[in-house]
Amino acid sequence: MTDSNQTKISEFLLLGFHNIQNLKIFLFLIFLLIYIGILTGNLLIVCLVTNHYHLRTPMYFFLSLLSSFEILSTTNIVPKMLSIIIREGDTISFAACMIQFYIFSASTNYECFLLTVMSYDRYLAICNPLRYIYIMDFQLQLNLAFWPWLLGCFITLIITGLVCRLQFCGPNIIDHFFCDLSPILELSCSDTSIVKVQAVLFSVPVILLPFIFIVVTYILISISIIRISSAVGRNKAFSTCSSHMVLVCTYYGTLISVYLFLSMNCSTNASKVISLLYIVVTPLLNPIIYTLRNQEVIAALRKNL
Repeated sequence: MTDSNQTKISEFLLLGFHNIQNLKIFLFLIFLLIYIGILTGNLLIVCLVTNHYHLRTPMYFFLSLLSSFEILSTTNIVPKMLSIIIREGDTISFAACMIQFYIFSASTNYECFLLTVMSYDRYLAICNPLRYIYIMDFQLQLNLAFWPWLLGCFITLIITGLVCRLQFCGPNIIDHFFCDLSPILELSCSDTSIVKVQAVLFSVPVILLPFIFIVVTYILISISIIRISSAVGRNKAFSTCSSHMVLVCTYYGTLISVYLFLSMNCSTNASKVISLLYIVVTPLLNPIIYTLRNQEVIAALRKNL
């Protein structure tokens, strides 16, 4: 199978999960239900923010963007994963594999930036409440939404372009349920050192610096909350950022676990389990956290019932 002068492979075989003959129907139904839950929960948040005037604030604007990209990232992977489970492995063309990798990586990058933007929004709301509405105007919201998205797409485009230039002479078997960078590079018969170095370098502005920024912002937020004299005021201030704190811990906890397991050269099965937590569990928790812990969202939801 020849594809171009740069690769002799036109498709990959995604193995998915091994030895699941007796569990494939069960796993298929479980992940299908989770996928439906992800779509329903995140679409619900987008619809509530769009249709309810009192939710048209910067915090909920960024939340609706996060939900939209959760839908995109899971739809990019889960339907193919369901096919892999039911067929006990499935093929994917080289082009489709690169597209899946690009959408997955770009969505991951943007969500890291978006969580950083959301922490900055909470910092302004709590540490500078009197000027918050003037600083976080609609123009700033659009800039904070657009430029991180453009940066995430650009960084991913560089990595994807480098991967596409590699030669793949065979074998073409990816022991995973989606096209991730590490298993793709293992199949290349070219020198992949440049790609690996670029991936590590880009992880600094995409993962490390946003994480440090979030930690610093929440330290400052915590100091401001402690200085509030009344217990009612402290509880109200804490409630406005608690959902985002839980989301950040969940998101970065799973993300760091994935890269930690990969750097430790752990088993492929362990990598798959951690990836599942990141790909399906976190997008499912996002709407649950913001609906169960947020009175404004619950009130908007009750108006629609």
